[in-house]
Amino acid sequence: MTKTVLITGTSSGIGLAAAVGAARAGWHAVATMRDTGRADALLAAARAAGVADRVQVKRLDVTDADSAAACVAEVVAEHGRLDAVVNNAGAGFVGTIEQHDMEQVRSVMEVNFFGVVELTRIALPHLRASGGRVITVTSVGGVVGQPFNESYCAAKFAVEGFMESLAPVAASTGVQVAVVEPGAVASEFVNNVRLDVPAMLAQAGPYAPALQGYVDHALKTFGSDTAQTPEQAAAPVVAALTVEKMPFRIQTSDWARDFVAAKLADLDGSAVQTEVKGWLG
Repeated sequence: MTKTVLITGTSSGIGLAAAVGAARAGWHAVATMRDTGRADALLAAARAAGVADRVQVKRLDVTDADSAAACVAEVVAEHGRLDAVVNNAGAGFVGTIEQHDMEQVRSVMEVNFFGVVELTRIALPHLRASGGRVITVTSVGGVVGQPFNESYCAAKFAVEGFMESLAPVAASTGVQVAVVEPGAVASEFVNNVRLDVPAMLAQAGPYAPALQGYVDHALKTFGSDTAQTPEQAAAPVVAALTVEKMPFRIQTSDWARDFVAAKLADLDGSAVQTEVKGWLG
């Protein structure tokens, strides 16, 4: 029997690669996105991999509870079951709190936190019935706070806390829960955050020198050998679908493991503060 996984945010990047990878691993991948008009790259990748018959595109806006409920209901009606959910949809945001308003903060939280919580809540009864699993793509930014990423990291920290708390409760009913923590993924920084660096610097006031240092560091990191391809970052997501017992926390690279480990061993926070201050030049 073919198992079914619902994956959010599949129009590009890790989500696209995870959908194709899951299909190659024998799953029926329900690949969701807010705008299904952006499905061409996914469908082309699925055809190239010879798995177009196992990739199904559906609309799902994670910030709309009705959209999430309707999508899950459709999947269960069409396939008779739901075996896994991969919460991948998210949005980056660069800026410091003094210079952006609370509506922007709330928007970041809606996509990266509340959308994850809502879809998980809706899916849990079906996952309980199938003995399924919830896999949530967070970030090393869900463990280590990073300069000019206050809102983004706050949302990812919240997701990690939510899932870490949910995991033993869900396990008591046969549902496994894990978080996957990528580091830098090649091309994702500028594409996803849609930075207008000159405009940001012009408006940064007293934060301009630090922001310039951060942007220089980020662009160097996302363009270096440290950065993974979306396919590399998605591979642990696909592996988590089939491994008998998922660990709760999964990093996607040696760099991500080292970065997260440094935080978890840094009891007074000084080591992490020293490192990230160095990103600002």
